[in-house]
Amino acid sequence: MKTTHLLFIPAALLGLGLTSCAQDEPVSETHGRSINFRPAISTRATETTNANLSAIKVAAFMGGSTFFEPLDFTKGSDNFFTSSPTYNWPGDDSEISFFAYAPTSMSGVTLTPDTKTLAAYSPAADIANQVDFITASASGKRSTNEASGVPLTFNHQLSQIEVHAKADNDAYIFKISGVRIGQPVSKGDFDFTNSTWTPGTDKAIYDETYTTPVTLTSTATSVMGEGGNAMLIPQQLTAWDPENDASNANEGAYISVKLQINTVAGAQIYPFESNTDCQWAAIPLNTNWEAGKKYVYTLDLSSGAGYVDPKDPEPGTPVLGGPIKFTVDVVDWNPSEQDLPMTTTGEDNN
Repeated sequence: MKTTHLLFIPAALLGLGLTSCAQDEPVSETHGRSINFRPAISTRATETTNANLSAIKVAAFMGGSTFFEPLDFTKGSDNFFTSSPTYNWPGDDSEISFFAYAPTSMSGVTLTPDTKTLAAYSPAADIANQVDFITASASGKRSTNEASGVPLTFNHQLSQIEVHAKADNDAYIFKISGVRIGQPVSKGDFDFTNSTWTPGTDKAIYDETYTTPVTLTSTATSVMGEGGNAMLIPQQLTAWDPENDASNANEGAYISVKLQINTVAGAQIYPFESNTDCQWAAIPLNTNWEAGKKYVYTLDLSSGAGYVDPKDPEPGTPVLGGPIKFTVDVVDWNPSEQDLPMTTTGEDNN
């Protein structure tokens, strides 16, 4: 049985602990007080945090039936999450299973007694528009959770990717104005019941460019721009092979930066064409990305700069060769003898 009053769920300052704010029910009613949740977010890849989580969607199941379909719980200015209508605990102490996720706008989610999936999910094409997908599941009943609420621990279900770069080389000036994550699997299905992904076969290139370049120093710094870090499907990457598959027909994975290299005297070394401001430079990537983990890649350009990106002219060409070095051969002196008489002034000296 459901009532028509609103359910208020107060958010605690730490851990998104949500405590109940139940209303007293008439003693003649057989249902319990409001079903309350105490969400918290696990500590990995914390792009969605206790502070910025503003809404969750929850579905509930009792036995083999749907107790309620995915329902929005939204936080107001007073830090309360509310939903309408509100559902209450069954008076017979039946156990209810809950499945929750955010963001609430996620499309492709099916939560029924038989199917609990996110189908054919693809991260946004632009890194700046990618979102952190989090889920939680729990069970509860009136005797255990009516007063304390049901604890929901949200886990990050994507892999977060951040790229840093550095260069400890006083001979060159390195400037970066973009980052690219090339050819990871771009579509997959997620199973809410066991929190696993089934990656598909489609692949994509994700990048972010910006107008103010980052000048590298010996201290590693982010080159992600203002768009934030990438949020991509967990998967085992297969690396690009720049020597045997320069154009990347096999769609191997790589990281690339939009790069300009100049000597300190002003000569442009890369791009090879001096009339081009910058060009992508790549390095192969074969990491096994796991859900809920943040991967920080630091590209060290101190003694090399990878290969020309497979999407650019001359793909697979090393951006920098080996260090410039010389072989030195000192030629022996060749003597030239000349007699010089010691004559007095006025006489010729030949």
